[in-house]
Amino acid sequence: MNTSSLEHTSPTAAPPRGPGGADPTRSLLDRLAGLRQTVTALVERRSADDPTANDPLRGLYLSEEAVRHLLRTRPAPVPDAAGRPAGPTGWPEDTDDRLAQVAVRLRLTELDTAVLLIALAPDLDRTFEPLYGYLNDDVSRRRATVELALDLCGVPAHLPEARARFHLSAPLRALGLLTVEEADRPLLTRSLCVPDRLTAHLLGDDTPDAVLLGRLHPMPDALPAGAHDEAFVQRLATRLGEGPFTAYLREHREGDALATLASALHTAGVDALRFHGAPDHVPELLREARLSGRAVVVCGLPDQPGPMVGELTGAADVTVLLADPRPYDPQWSAHDPLVLQAPRQPAGGTAAWRTALGPAADCFDLAGTVAPYHLGGERIGRAARAAAALAAFDKTPLTAAHVRLAARQQSASGLERHARRIRPAVDWQDLVLPDGPLAQLRELALRARHRDRVLGDWRLSAGGGRGRGVLGLFAGESGTGKTLSAEVIAADLGVDLYVVQLSSVVDKYVGETEKNLERIFTEADRTDAVLLFDEADAVFGKRSEVKDSHDRYANMESAYLLQRLESFDGIALLTTNLRANIDDAFTRRLDLVVDFPFPDAGQRLALWQHGLSHVPRAEDIDVDSLARDFELAGGAIRSAVVTAAYLAAGRDRHVAASDLWEGARREYRKAGRLVPGETSW
Repeated sequence: MNTSSLEHTSPTAAPPRGPGGADPTRSLLDRLAGLRQTVTALVERRSADDPTANDPLRGLYLSEEAVRHLLRTRPAPVPDAAGRPAGPTGWPEDTDDRLAQVAVRLRLTELDTAVLLIALAPDLDRTFEPLYGYLNDDVSRRRATVELALDLCGVPAHLPEARARFHLSAPLRALGLLTVEEADRPLLTRSLCVPDRLTAHLLGDDTPDAVLLGRLHPMPDALPAGAHDEAFVQRLATRLGEGPFTAYLREHREGDALATLASALHTAGVDALRFHGAPDHVPELLREARLSGRAVVVCGLPDQPGPMVGELTGAADVTVLLADPRPYDPQWSAHDPLVLQAPRQPAGGTAAWRTALGPAADCFDLAGTVAPYHLGGERIGRAARAAAALAAFDKTPLTAAHVRLAARQQSASGLERHARRIRPAVDWQDLVLPDGPLAQLRELALRARHRDRVLGDWRLSAGGGRGRGVLGLFAGESGTGKTLSAEVIAADLGVDLYVVQLSSVVDKYVGETEKNLERIFTEADRTDAVLLFDEADAVFGKRSEVKDSHDRYANMESAYLLQRLESFDGIALLTTNLRANIDDAFTRRLDLVVDFPFPDAGQRLALWQHGLSHVPRAEDIDVDSLARDFELAGGAIRSAVVTAAYLAAGRDRHVAASDLWEGARREYRKAGRLVPGETSW
């Protein structure tokens, strides 16, 4: 290839532009036209003294004449420095030519860019295939080879620096821009192939790689001012504006970091690809980020994050933002990212909710409704859309009930593997308690709503890694309303109640009970729910003097619980029939201890009336005498009413006084007590 032809097609020349200078297809086709001239010149030079040039079977066999011609052919003289691999391209960054943009952004050399164009040509113009077949001396090899690419660029194939441009670690291959196929062949005869995604990008198609479909998700909207840690967001945005880097944000709860990242990226004016998928697709993800000039955001790493983190953090030319609740492990990667603690998402987030709900948020007490929920910006948006859909289904304006239900759905929990979920269907009107315990229960709900403000914003946490959990103990005889009260609190907060199944917690093997409890506490930390340990004596009992190994391991369980309760961030309620059975160390860590007294005659009357409020009954029932004569707790009174209802339903009539008296007598007998008016034998 002569010098004038090389200069005409050299990628250092000013790139041709289409009409208006903004058509990437026109620019690329103009480049191909220049490449065609170079290919034509090389074909003419090769065929000038080739005795088999006009043989229609050329490339399918080797004749004696062709062999003699190959033996007479001498290597071309080594060109001067102009033929050696050149440095980075000198195109301006604001050019409309996408090949030039890729070359500048990825710091490709002139040789890299020329090789890319040569390998790309058959994918854009099939007439290059027979020409390449001729130059490869094999009509079946219709793609550019390493030797052909170097010949077209005027670079000798024996130069180490030229051959190194096709190494696996060289930019073209390491960045996913070029594939060198047929590894079993000698290097010079290996075919070069450009991925379809790069071809599409150079032609102006910005559709992501097909393997990434379903794995790329839109970034949520930036949070409004006041809905996040603005100082942290500003520092992160400043760093984003300084160039590519890698950061790992440890989240307190899964999803906390996404809203912060969205706000920082918006502030910095940086677009991002949010990825959720397997490590196998990381190369395609990084190539997509390089082609589009966007950052990569990955929230929630796989169970074995090492391979994925190592590959992502090794990409020094791409901004990669990782977020996960687990602490960063240096064993994951040899390239340590900038490790940061993601700000906690405060409960409520009224500003974000108001933005997501729009004008409908002014129709009810928004702050009080959303106070218990710790949802990130994306989940708030999804909950707002779900609430609007629920309201449309009910054909009513948006209400607080719609918002609560939608928020509970976004706080779906894995606790059901270890606990029984109860969807609260009660309210404060269902509680019949003295004023003292009732006031304490309302205070417990108040603490759950405002714990982030008091313990976080007002810095009243005791420190030492202590959490912001709310812990309460309900003590009282069976049937006095402890479990019902927990359900009422959950209903008031608009969250679900999870009753821990002790059979799924206590294990005969040493250490397994603690593991089971850790799973429950970890899941409860990331879920907006009320956790109820019913009959808590089995787990939170008093420590005893160590007399054998059983005592020692039992005390170890108690010690673990004491430590775990201090770092707990959720809402946990304990119930016991005998307060004295609970270890004093647990009691000290509780926010409130509510004693549930046995109901007096007046409260029993209220309980009977409440239980019968929806039951069809005879008008002559003397409820006062039932409350006076039968000393029953609320749970027993409800059971008596249920028994009476079944007796009446069996006779297809209203509940009569005799049915209620029979129900009450049965409750006495179940408890082993003497029924009033009866004599014992």
